[in-house]
Amino acid sequence: MARFGDGLALGPDLCKAAVSAVEQALAPLSAAPDLVCVFMTGDDPDAAEAAAAAAARAAGPAVLLGCTASGVIGGGRGVEDTGAVSAWAAVLPGARLDPFRLETLRADDRLVVVGMPEGRDDDVVGVLLTDPYTFPVDAFVERSEDALPGLPLVGGLAEGRERGDARLFVGGEVYRDGAVGVVIGGSVTAATVVSQGARPIGPDMVVTRAEENVLYELAGVPALEKLEQIVLELPEEEQELAGRGLLIGVAMDEYADEHEHGDFLVRGVVGADTDSGAIAVGDVIDVGRTVRFQVRDAGAADEDLAALLDRFDMRPVEGALLFSCNGRGRAMFADSDHDARVLDRAFGPAGVGGFFGAGEIGPVSGRNHVHGFTASILAFGRAGDPA
Repeated sequence: MARFGDGLALGPDLCKAAVSAVEQALAPLSAAPDLVCVFMTGDDPDAAEAAAAAAARAAGPAVLLGCTASGVIGGGRGVEDTGAVSAWAAVLPGARLDPFRLETLRADDRLVVVGMPEGRDDDVVGVLLTDPYTFPVDAFVERSEDALPGLPLVGGLAEGRERGDARLFVGGEVYRDGAVGVVIGGSVTAATVVSQGARPIGPDMVVTRAEENVLYELAGVPALEKLEQIVLELPEEEQELAGRGLLIGVAMDEYADEHEHGDFLVRGVVGADTDSGAIAVGDVIDVGRTVRFQVRDAGAADEDLAALLDRFDMRPVEGALLFSCNGRGRAMFADSDHDARVLDRAFGPAGVGGFFGAGEIGPVSGRNHVHGFTASILAFGRAGDPA
C-alpha cells in the first residue's frame, strides 16, 4: 500500500468527477489521508463550488486544499480546456498541517496581508494557491523571506474562464479572492524543483550600468549593442528563437565556477531603446550582478526539466505536486501530457497531481519567486529519509 495517490476524472458533471477523482486518489493508500488536493477546470464557477463540497465529503476529515484552473494534471496525464478534476492524496505520518486563508487589508497607505500561520522551527514547506486579480502575489512571495525565513513556498495562480471566476478551496470553505494554502511541518521529507524551461545563449556578463529594471551597460558595452552582438553570432535557428521571445537569466550564485540549469532566475526582456542603447527587463537587476541571455522553446523546456530531475538527489520520490504553466501544455508541446510524463519517467510509480496555472510559485537558489512558463514541483520522499 502507498502513502500517495492521484486520480483524474473527466466530464461535464464536476461533482461526479470530483468524487471519482478523490476515490481514485484514496484507493491505493495505506491509511486515511492527511492532505487531499483537488484541482478542477470547467465553465461554471457555481459548479466548481459544488464540486469542491463534494470532494470535501469524499475526502473525509483530511485537510482539503485546491482551486480552479485552465487545466489539471493527474492519472499520469494533463487535461486542458475541458471539464475535469484531478485529486492528490497524501498520508503524512508525523506531519503537522496548518491550513490558512490570506486576505489583503489596507492600512494607511499600504496593503497588509493577514492570515499566515506563525512560523515554527519545524516548518518544512508551504503550498500557496492564489487568485491573481485580488492578491498581491508577486510582492508577497518576493518578500516572504522577511516574514517566513527559510520557508520554501510552492504553488500556483488559480484561473477561471473570466476574471472573478477563479475559486480557492481550503478546509471545506470556498473563496473567490485572496489566497489559500497549507504549511507542512514536523516529520516530513520534501524537496522542491523549479524548471524555468530556458536555454542560455551567449556568455555570462556583468551588469555595469543599470537603473531599476533598465540595463544600460553589460560588460562595459551598451546593453542593446551587446545583445545584437550575441544574437548575430548565434546559429540561425537560435536567432529565430531570440526574435520570438528573448529572456535574461540572473545568476543566483555569483561565486559559482559555472552556471548550469537552475542557476539563473529567468525574466523576460520587455523592451529596448535604440537612442539610449538600453534594454528593459521584467525585474530589478543591480549593478554587479551576473546575467546571461536565454531563449525558450519546447526543446529547451524539455531539456531543462529532464536535466534538473536527473540531478535531483531525493530517491525514492513517493509523491509530488506539479504546478505547470498554462503556456507549457499544448501551447508549447505536442500535447498536455509532457510534464506529467517527464515526472513519471524520473520518479517512477509516484502519485503526482497538480494543475496548469496562470503563474507558478517556487524557490530558486533558496529564495521564493513567482514565475511564468515554469514547472514548479514539490516532491515527497520516504518518511524518515533525509531531504
